[in-house]
Amino acid sequence: MVTTIPGSEVLTSTLNMISQSLQIPVIIFLVVFAVFAVLAIGGLISEYTSRKKITPELIEELIYSISNATSLDEIKNVIKNANIYESQKVVLIKILRANSLTPESRHALAKKLVEFEENKFAKSIERTDVVTRIGPTLGLMGTLIPMGPGLAALGAGDVNTLAQSLTVAFNTTIVGIGSGALCYVIGKIRSSWYDRYLSDLDALSDAVLDYMNKL
Repeated sequence: MVTTIPGSEVLTSTLNMISQSLQIPVIIFLVVFAVFAVLAIGGLISEYTSRKKITPELIEELIYSISNATSLDEIKNVIKNANIYESQKVVLIKILRANSLTPESRHALAKKLVEFEENKFAKSIERTDVVTRIGPTLGLMGTLIPMGPGLAALGAGDVNTLAQSLTVAFNTTIVGIGSGALCYVIGKIRSSWYDRYLSDLDALSDAVLDYMNKL
């Protein structure tokens, strides 16, 4: 004989109602994540085609040119004519314009400008990281939620309802894991690009600061 705890049926019904009510929001979010992953792939391809080929030899040459310059105007011309990103040029020019500041203030300004660039890239990667972490979780939720009614239908001999529940379960799993995997790869590729960008910018800003400290 099975003993029923008073109030357990109410709690069970409440949990069932909550879990089933989450199915539609979960599916909506998964569709949004899938669309976002496709758009992110397009953005990655577009970003790749617009990337500059900045070699270590180019950065080395620029550092030598900055160190051997005879004036700040010469450094400015070297930076403007260099085959680097426009955003990098903007940061380096701002550092050059801080010639009237003390060395400590110039260093603080340069550090803050590089941090601004870093934060800009972090926001871009953060969006794909959200899908990477939450996508598989929502896929698992979308798998488990319809399994309850599916198992209940199996007990009642309703094969059609069971088939529909299993279809929803498998589809949500595929979309959740697929979106998360795509965004993970995209985030890794962009992270390597941005790390290289920031490393080059940091080296060039140090070269400019070192020259200005000698004045």
